[in-house]
This record gives sequence, C-alpha cells and structure tokens, in this order.
Amino acid sequence: MLESDALLSQGISAGDALFAPAVLRNREAILAVLRHLLPASGLVLEVASGSGEHIVHFASALPSLSWQPSDADPKALRSIAAHTQTAGLANILAPRPLDVRAQPWPVPRADAVLAINMIHIAPWSATEGLMAGAGRLLPDGGLLYLYGPFTVAGAHTAESNATFDVNLRARDPAWGVRDVEAISEVGLVQGLSLVERIPMPANNFSLVYRKGRHSSP
Repeated sequence: MLESDALLSQGISAGDALFAPAVLRNREAILAVLRHLLPASGLVLEVASGSGEHIVHFASALPSLSWQPSDADPKALRSIAAHTQTAGLANILAPRPLDVRAQPWPVPRADAVLAINMIHIAPWSATEGLMAGAGRLLPDGGLLYLYGPFTVAGAHTAESNATFDVNLRARDPAWGVRDVEAISEVGLVQGLSLVERIPMPANNFSLVYRKGRHSSP
C-alpha cells in the first residue's frame, strides 16, 4: 500500500483541512493564465500542493484535465484529501507524497507540472530537484509553471519583495526569493526553456517553461 493510500485509509475529516489566505488572493489570477497554457486534456501534477485549495479550484474550473496533487508534508496531504473530499471532484487523484529532491518521483509522467509559491520557502536543492523531476516527467512541449516572487537579473522588482526576502532568510538562511536567470540555467540543463515571464498581481510572476522548446521571454 502506498503511503498516501495508508494515510487516506485512516479517515479524513473536515478538521484536517488547512486554509492559506494567499490562495483567495491569487487563485483567479493564476487560473486566468493557466486557461491559456494548459492542454485541453491530460494529467497536471501539482508539486507542493500545500493546503490543496489551489488544485480544487483549478480542477473545478478545468474539468477536462486530471489533477494529481502532491506534497512532502503529511499534514498537507491530509488537508489536500479533506478539501478534495469536500469538493467531490472526480478529476482529482489521491494526493501523493513527493519530495522534489528524491528522484525518481512517484508519478511516472505528466503533461504539465505546477509549483506555486514553493521555491522561495525551500532550499536551492529543491529548485534543482524540481527542474530535474519535471525534465524527466514531461513530454516534448510539456509545461512547467512556476508562480511566486522572483528577482530579475539579480534585482528585486519591488521594495516589498526585498523586505520579504530578508524575512525569509531570517526564518531560514536556506530560503529566499530566487532569480529568474539562475532558475532558467538549471532548467536548460534538464531540457526546459523559459518561454514566457508574465507579471502578476502583488509583484509576483508566472514563469512558463517548455520541455524541448528554446525561446526567450
């Protein structure tokens, strides 16, 4: 029995559901971008699904896609299961435990991979693991979508992001706002090219990578 199956067999209740205030602020803006990026059908893997609120929102709005949530935190896995159970959506698969740094991942393939507000609250090795895993899973032309705050050419795009970066590093020296160019260099090693950088509300960006396609944003 897989770890996530064992977790679900223990019984999930509404009390397991976690709530992230940022989701309500950004989910519609992210969904608007994903509508234009994701394929009409296929499997979308969300890495670091957290509370599970994002994937429920996206799966409800895009029912022709199958959605695979995942997280490395057992509490997050229970929260994802609770939210998906409440939503009752048939196109969301059972959450899988996934640490991006542990290769290979427990999901053999995906048509798209999403990572929302992940890499700045994780060590740099998580970015490397994310790119390596996505590079293995995705087919030619497959999508890797990143959302969050980023620096561009080593510079913050807003003073609030600079302050946020200081706060992150104070919480954990291994954390921090990552640079688009540094991420993209790691991506190229895995056959992932940055094809679009989309400004988002609250000084965030959507970074769009494609497997096997080489272009500039």
